[in-house]
Amino acid sequence: MLSVELHSHSDLSYDGRDPIELLLEQAAAVGLDALAVTDHDEIDASLRAAEIAPEHGLVGIPGMEITSEAGHVLGFGLSERVPAGLPFSETLDRIRDQGGIAVVPHPFQRSRHGVAPNVSYAELADADAIEVYNSRLFTGRSNRRAERFAERRDLPKTAGSDAHIAEMVGQAVTQVGTDNRSVEGILEAVAAGDTSAIGNRTPWRISVRQFGGGIKRRVKMAAAGVLP
Repeated sequence: MLSVELHSHSDLSYDGRDPIELLLEQAAAVGLDALAVTDHDEIDASLRAAEIAPEHGLVGIPGMEITSEAGHVLGFGLSERVPAGLPFSETLDRIRDQGGIAVVPHPFQRSRHGVAPNVSYAELADADAIEVYNSRLFTGRSNRRAERFAERRDLPKTAGSDAHIAEMVGQAVTQVGTDNRSVEGILEAVAAGDTSAIGNRTPWRISVRQFGGGIKRRVKMAAAGVLP
């Protein structure tokens, strides 16, 4: 089994704080095997992280968190940016056109741009996997709904810290059943459902701090006209 962080943000995200080097250092320090940096509607930092990850003893998975019309979608195994604002189904197609896989994060959390309120369950089930444990939770209800949805439709399940600061990398990880220590091997195992989701809740004080920091950075970037 490989321990993989599939949801983290660098300072390239409008609501992220730390550079990729700190995220990689934290991933290595907590014993992870692989890290995906999934910035909001950006990919440059993730591509760079994937390039230098071996220097930290890690597999770097290139990806991003894409804002579709319906809400957020994680794309993994990408080589170029998928545009924001596309219909949900087209976002999945664009990810797969690059040979990647599409995972829906926090699907039932409306306040965090979950897609479930905006797409049918049949459309949601077209994803390659569902994030069933997101560590930035308050009650856990949305995670439980996501897990029930994935189980009823026999969809692969993932977990992610949704870390916006480096020290939260590794709070929630996806255990991937493969000995193929490569991007391709990991993503193939995820798509095949050879996964288990484990993790811990992000302390609420840190969740509030991450949320507040994100608002401040978003306001600043909006004022500068640099938000996507």
